[in-house]
Amino acid sequence: MQPHIPRKLPLDTLDWMKFIHLIGKANYELAQYAGILVGMVNPELLLSPLSTKEAVISSRIEGTQATLEDVLKFEASQIKEGAKSEDIREIINYRKALEHAVDYLKTRPTCLKLCKEMHYILLDSVRGRDKGRGEYRTIQNWIGSPGSPIEKATYVPPPPDRLMEFLSNLEEYMHYEEKDRLVQLALIHAQFEIIHPFIDGNGRLGRILIPLFLIDKSMLKAPVFYISEYIDEHRDIYYDRLSEITKNNNWESWVEFFLTTIIEQSKNNSKKAKAILDLYDNMKEEVEQKLRSQYSIRTLDTIFENPIFNTTMFMKKSGIPRASAARILNILEKSKIVSILIKGSGKRSSLMAFEKVLNIVK
Repeated sequence: MQPHIPRKLPLDTLDWMKFIHLIGKANYELAQYAGILVGMVNPELLLSPLSTKEAVISSRIEGTQATLEDVLKFEASQIKEGAKSEDIREIINYRKALEHAVDYLKTRPTCLKLCKEMHYILLDSVRGRDKGRGEYRTIQNWIGSPGSPIEKATYVPPPPDRLMEFLSNLEEYMHYEEKDRLVQLALIHAQFEIIHPFIDGNGRLGRILIPLFLIDKSMLKAPVFYISEYIDEHRDIYYDRLSEITKNNNWESWVEFFLTTIIEQSKNNSKKAKAILDLYDNMKEEVEQKLRSQYSIRTLDTIFENPIFNTTMFMKKSGIPRASAARILNILEKSKIVSILIKGSGKRSSLMAFEKVLNIVK
């Protein structure tokens, strides 16, 4: 199979009428979600468990097996080295790469340099760390069954000697004034996957670019757009529509799928974000009444951001002194606001969970 040579962006032959009916719906639903975020004082804190779940699902698409609970337990120091530890690190790296990119965008626009920096973080101490971490590929790669030769590949991306030609074009298009931002995002995501610029990690990085673009274009105020859930549920269609581009130059069906993804995921994101915000508002009064402490809000913020935790983690994240933290956690447990997952013994503190927020996120 010969390497695919992509069309350069913008596309002058795109038939906008085929998906014009979805553009308004997609922008409306995204704006509804953005409005909920505006009502949150700190959306990145409140929606932290949803961000972790996005990292879990995006990594799962690439073959990891760790769950949201596995990651939260790992961060509470309850899961050490084991079968899932590398999977968990991939998920944590995903989140770190996104956080790094958000900081980067505060002073500079999205660019190829940022993509390399994110890739370097993504592959830190995990699978693919020896496969050109943080560097664009200099060899021909391909997609196919594990161990299959290039002759049996399902897709062969552009040759390495033309890689920078297409990446530079993609970078220019990221800052182009397109007719519609969400259609532009659809083309950017697809083109990134078609170029397949790294030996490994292209899927995860391509999905991270989605919330970054929405921030860069001021369509969201925080990097909390979770698209992987819908893609995972419609994985066959996702890959089929991308394949339609490279096989038949059919960009329109891909844009239709992507806009539908934005519509459905925006609705789902809105539902969950609103449920978390409502829970926070309701719990605020209850926690203040139960604790009668200057640390009530700090406590609430900590258990929303870290719904699985132990005493040491709670003190570190909240900054609450040891004696006060022990009293607070005792009250929360007796009031059934938090529950004990694993009873502590000896020097090991109990593992606790704020299940009300976990039930929304799951």
